Amino acid sequence: MLETQSLQLLTEGLGHLEKDFARLPAFTAEIPGGERMNAVMAEVATRMADNFPYFHPLYAGQMLKPPHPVARAAYALATWINPNNHALDGGRASSAMEKEAVAQIAAMFGWHTHLGHLTSSGTIANLEALWVAGRLHPDKKIVASEQAHYTHERISGVLRLPFAKVPADSRGRMNLTALETLLASGDVGCVVVTLGTTGMGAVDPLPEILELRAKYGFRIHVDGAYGGYFGLAGNLDAPAREAFNRAGEVDSIVIDPHKHGLQPYGCGCVLFADPAVGALYKHDSPYTYFSSKDLHLGEISLECSRAGASAVALWATMRLLPLWPGGEFATSLEKSRRAALELARRLAADSRWTVVCEPELDIVVWAPRGVSAQAIFDEAARLDLHLALVQMVVDGQPTLYLRSVLMKPEHESWLDEILRRLDQAFILAAARRL
Repeated sequence: MLETQSLQLLTEGLGHLEKDFARLPAFTAEIPGGERMNAVMAEVATRMADNFPYFHPLYAGQMLKPPHPVARAAYALATWINPNNHALDGGRASSAMEKEAVAQIAAMFGWHTHLGHLTSSGTIANLEALWVAGRLHPDKKIVASEQAHYTHERISGVLRLPFAKVPADSRGRMNLTALETLLASGDVGCVVVTLGTTGMGAVDPLPEILELRAKYGFRIHVDGAYGGYFGLAGNLDAPAREAFNRAGEVDSIVIDPHKHGLQPYGCGCVLFADPAVGALYKHDSPYTYFSSKDLHLGEISLECSRAGASAVALWATMRLLPLWPGGEFATSLEKSRRAALELARRLAADSRWTVVCEPELDIVVWAPRGVSAQAIFDEAARLDLHLALVQMVVDGQPTLYLRSVLMKPEHESWLDEILRRLDQAFILAAARRL
């Protein structure tokens, strides 16, 4: 059940790597505690079993998607070198691979001139984008939908920038009337547009927000940390499709390869349309760069040490599965969206459930009738079906809903089993209530 192909890939890759260093004198590394490693690893495995089965199709809760075998193997292989992608001398090959990988992600949005790099998370990537926005529009507000990720408000606080929330409509998308009311004050420096909210998978109306930018003048930052890759999917509805088609017209974009990009945690990516913003990162610390004279990634990043292994894993994955519409990677995303649409359809056809809205990406939010969402969640977990809970304000009241993120392509073929267990969970929860 656990994927093991990556182990063979790793063994073969290590053989190739060792040949490339065969010119060096042989030596044996000192490994403290070597004779006790097996026992420790057995203990690690036992401890790791205290987790939900994130890798299994019956896990449809939070945003946890298994890394691709080639990503696992490439990441592990890189740790034998353990490169640091801060300075070129610390990660020559992995820095080059990072630049190539980031350029491919930028090209997905139509950017062939850009500035960008990988980060340790989407939070840090968004921090950098809002830091640049604050430097270019000092003391002006950052605004985001109330359905945007909570880190935008937190980041604004860290940066000491004013922040305002924009109400969302019934589908979780930014309310344009409310946004324009804020913009009319003239003190908004950046609007965060979310292409795939983490609560509902909602896609903010980017085309209309671009029109407002022409009128009011502000930066647009796209938070595509979760949903950014869905621009490759060929089965989006018209509003979402148009939003992704216009993403290349914004000022900055964040996307998380460790979500839909099949990467191990943590791997985020921040992109800027104008490479000139690199001047904002300028610093003087030459002792860290030794003999390297080319641009190093530490010159365009707020982070210093960063795992080169993340870049190697991402590069390998995109080498195998290029970011092409209609390709294998895009087809996998389309399966996830089909699964979400079908789950929503079948739930809506059952009088025991209320679906909030048709999903825009691969997240479904719904509520049971007659029993609590918490009770369904608990009973489902006992049946090894793992869902999530999300709280939303409905008619001024906080309301708890069930939520599923159908990130795995296998979810499409597992819907019957998921619904069978969900049906059992409802029956058990209703019986306990009586």
